[in-house]
Amino acid sequence: SRVLILDEPTTGLHAKDTMRLMKVLQQLASKGHAVVMIEHDPAALFACDRLIELGPEGGEAGGLLVAEGSPEELIANPNSPTGPWLKEHISDPPPSKRGRRARSAAK
Repeated sequence: SRVLILDEPTTGLHAKDTMRLMKVLQQLASKGHAVVMIEHDPAALFACDRLIELGPEGGEAGGLLVAEGSPEELIANPNSPTGPWLKEHISDPPPSKRGRRARSAAK
């Protein structure tokens, strides 16, 4: 198995293309590969098994684990700055969640 690391792979993609990409990443994960990505697209984040939120800021003021868990766990986590943002986007239609979902490192 392999580890795939992607930096903002949905940047510039149409929503349908994001859904296609998430399906491909889910297929790779279901075959035992680890998929790690830095991402900000809500549809991509909701397709993930686990989010890792680093911060509290960027650069030298970042790098600490702020929160981690499923998208739903981050929404419920009062320490997660990303949780309220995810809650605002919960009605956005996520890609199919069949098989193992991709893993994401949210900034």
